[in-house]
Amino acid sequence: MLKKGWLSRLKDGLQKTSEKLTQNIAQVFTHTKIDESTLEELEDILIQADMGTAAAAQIIVKIKKKAFEKEFSRENVLETISEEIEGILRPYAYPLEILPKKPHVILMIGVNGTGKTTTTAKLAYFFQKQGKTVAVVAGDTFRAAAIEQLQVWANRLNIPLISRHMGADPAGLAYDAYQEAVKMGYDVLLIDTAGRLHTNETLMFQLQKIDRVLKKISPEIPQSCLLVLDAMIGQNTYAQVEFFQKCLPITGLIMTKLDGTARGGVVVGIAERFKLPIHAIGVGEDAEDLHPFHPQDFARALVGLKDLNS
Repeated sequence: MLKKGWLSRLKDGLQKTSEKLTQNIAQVFTHTKIDESTLEELEDILIQADMGTAAAAQIIVKIKKKAFEKEFSRENVLETISEEIEGILRPYAYPLEILPKKPHVILMIGVNGTGKTTTTAKLAYFFQKQGKTVAVVAGDTFRAAAIEQLQVWANRLNIPLISRHMGADPAGLAYDAYQEAVKMGYDVLLIDTAGRLHTNETLMFQLQKIDRVLKKISPEIPQSCLLVLDAMIGQNTYAQVEFFQKCLPITGLIMTKLDGTARGGVVVGIAERFKLPIHAIGVGEDAEDLHPFHPQDFARALVGLKDLNS
């Protein structure tokens, strides 16, 4: 059986969000003329889809401008919402750029349960498919299961894993891993870190220690610090972004588990509020299910519209 293409997987992954959104819109949109009451209900629906109040208000302004000029169908509403979502997302959607100086060090951070370790492996696979040499570092030395999980992925993808015994100093491991990456000439070094609650100050200090140790090698390292966010928790992700930003200079975001939630609209709210690059999204468990973030594809899938190129 042929595996579905990325756009099909994206649509499938966002199906819970798009079905809930379109069903709610259909319930309030019963005529071709839009009045103020309908606009208020539409705004509430967008907020309930976790797009945030600012993004929802921005979308409603555009719908209001168009709707009062002529008769407006439900399809017109969905097209307008899609266009406005794409407009909000486009400034923050671009692939992660790997700099020519080897190795490009990527520090992967996030709270427990976001899929960070799996995302680390998927990102390594993505770069490997581009012809780059990649190594991953099992920087979560506090849990044997985390080291084993990354080892399984590394074996499956035939990617070198740099690890130490459980309880080893993660900052020392990061330093040693960098030296090994230089020696071996790897293009990319991906450092997984312990999943930590953003309120755990001790673990946060250890994360900052990794960053300090790498910067002693060179102030430009790590070149990328990626925060992995779980879309299933909706706007609760905001607190995570705010706290991690206080600890480290985040360079970009990866959104995961969009296939398991009806709260995919949070991607829009995150972009509008924090204005950080969204490099990739995850919509499945396979290595191929992490993909560069394309705002038009995402926006149309989010509201259940067909791809323009299909």
